[in-house]
Amino acid sequence: MTTNRPDLKDNPLLVTTGIPDFEKIKAHHVAPALNSVLAKAEEVLQKIEKDIVPSWNGLLKPLEEIGIPFEYAWGPITHLLGVKNSDAFREAHQAVLNKIVSFFLRFNQSLSIYQGLKNIKEGNEWQTLNTAQKRVIEIKLKEAKHSGVELKGEDKNRFNEIKQELSQLATDFSNHLLDATKAFSLTVRHIEDTAGWPENLKQLAAQSYNQIKTETEEIATAENGPWRITLDFPSFGTFIQHHRQREDRQKIYHAFMTRASEAELDNRPLIDRILKLRLEMAKILGFDNYADLSLDSKMAPDTASIEKMSEELKQAAQPFAKKDLEDLKKLAIDSGQTDPLKHWDMAFWGERLREQRFDYTDEQLRPYFQLPKVLDGLFSLAERLFSIVIEPGGSSIPKWHPDVQYFKVLDSKQTPIASFYLDPYSRPEEKSGGAWMDECLNRRWIKGSLRLPIIYLCCNGTPPIGDRPSLMSFREVETLFHEFGHGLQGMLTRVDYSDVAGINGVEWDAVELPSQFMENWCYHKKTLLGMTEHFETGEQLPTDLFNKILESRTFQSGLMMMRQLLFGITDIKLHNAHDPNKHMDAFKIYRQMTAEYSALPPYEHDYFLCGFSHIFAGGYAAGYYSYKWAEVLSADAFAAFEEGGLENDSSNYQLGQRFKETILSKGGSEHPMEIFKQFRGREPSTAALLRHSGLLNK
Repeated sequence: MTTNRPDLKDNPLLVTTGIPDFEKIKAHHVAPALNSVLAKAEEVLQKIEKDIVPSWNGLLKPLEEIGIPFEYAWGPITHLLGVKNSDAFREAHQAVLNKIVSFFLRFNQSLSIYQGLKNIKEGNEWQTLNTAQKRVIEIKLKEAKHSGVELKGEDKNRFNEIKQELSQLATDFSNHLLDATKAFSLTVRHIEDTAGWPENLKQLAAQSYNQIKTETEEIATAENGPWRITLDFPSFGTFIQHHRQREDRQKIYHAFMTRASEAELDNRPLIDRILKLRLEMAKILGFDNYADLSLDSKMAPDTASIEKMSEELKQAAQPFAKKDLEDLKKLAIDSGQTDPLKHWDMAFWGERLREQRFDYTDEQLRPYFQLPKVLDGLFSLAERLFSIVIEPGGSSIPKWHPDVQYFKVLDSKQTPIASFYLDPYSRPEEKSGGAWMDECLNRRWIKGSLRLPIIYLCCNGTPPIGDRPSLMSFREVETLFHEFGHGLQGMLTRVDYSDVAGINGVEWDAVELPSQFMENWCYHKKTLLGMTEHFETGEQLPTDLFNKILESRTFQSGLMMMRQLLFGITDIKLHNAHDPNKHMDAFKIYRQMTAEYSALPPYEHDYFLCGFSHIFAGGYAAGYYSYKWAEVLSADAFAAFEEGGLENDSSNYQLGQRFKETILSKGGSEHPMEIFKQFRGREPSTAALLRHSGLLNK
């Protein structure tokens, strides 16, 4: 039998029980394992197609079982590519990528399965199926259509070629960005140049220098340097806020905005090619443009509704953004800057203005936010709202890095319901930037046993430095709450069909609802103070500092709202109004939108799109608007708790249970608008978001 071949024996990617053994998975395991999984999946698929049984048990259950080996083989590889990237894993991933894409195209384009699904929907059994089962079938039918199941001849061949090429382009885009981010660094050697730096930046930059120095070079210290600044955000973001030399700020800003725009790492031709292929693919499927194809499976009904929302928010935010900019200009002039305000000045003077206006700095907050204590506070909140208990999952769980933590989630009766990995720290040499949640294994029944979900939560926070714990910025705390919100939807699902359990089947523009909802609790006094403890004194965050955080919540919210709207509307324009075959290139569209939405004129060397992996290498193409769309939903959902009284524990508990039983537990089993109305009792309004953002005129 094939399982006895030497290259398959003891291959950790072929074990389909328990947790993937990340410590044993090596690049040389990938090709043998995936080739074996693909061969067996094809055999099963052919058997299903040969004798289609148009019923739930006869068709849907066998189809679901095909995915299990891929969860254990392909899932860990794509995960490791994001958290432990290496040349060996890239090559292994590359070697099987086209085969994976081909199989799932073949799977989704099966006419016999498609007809079987249609027969179920049109048959007598349909009326006996529950809402979740109906959603599974409807989603599969739409996915099949979007995968070209109804195409024939040359159209089908061309469609498949496009899907293959787009998959490769997304991987190349992501790798270019990671390599370009790693390629740049700025070394500061003179102590006088660190004037104004927070202590945490000095420590992080010294640690970064020591990681790459040669054996003969001096060991860096936080006090005396040298200090290495990178384009990884914990380094870049803090540096550009606090470094006083404008020339250095300009240099690193330029490097950040031109990432992956030059030489062999240039993403510009990839962007052009991606947009052309997406448009061609959409037209083959009968859509006018890629945005229409994207929205066919989203909550927003059409681009007009997105533009309406964007315009409504823009009209509210623009006057505040203009006032924000004038405040920065005035402070710069009053502080002695004679040159006009530039892009590399915005974060610096923004931080100075916030310090002046609210009389505190981010670095004053950081010592109070130790990661372990923040986690305690976050888990305590989850227990109060959702009646769950979170505890360490044991030291024997396989992990891909020593810093990774593992937790078990129990219900109020101490029954296990889920677990999750937390990979909290930045590792620019091997880990993708940003933060994300993904599924390791989702909830499903396998051979009569219920397999509980396991979730990945990945952040790029500030790591421990020396004997100091990870001291988080307030933004890093918000990010952790955000990703945990995603995780809750994955872990608290009560849906037993994997296609609509957790985040699966949730329309993309509703999937940010739980994550953005959780961010609001960072501004709740009991929650925030309960997770603070100064790492040296043990003191809780003083009330006056909390009040300043609360006061500063809407600081520069006009500028921030316009920035997010810029990204969302650019994305829609690129995939809707823009024809890459006839009109101007993508960067001209972006600069046009920047001129309309940005406070400053477009930066001459702004190649932000080359780093816009959300839409060119992620799942947000013609969907970046989803952040604001879902923020409307999440703000309105949190407003229910405000109306009940945030200090009213009984009300919070009752609403928390309702939130869990609707939005968190139902996942993709019903349309998100129906689930939202079950929680809120009505359709959403933008009023709460504008109020939370301080963008309502008094």
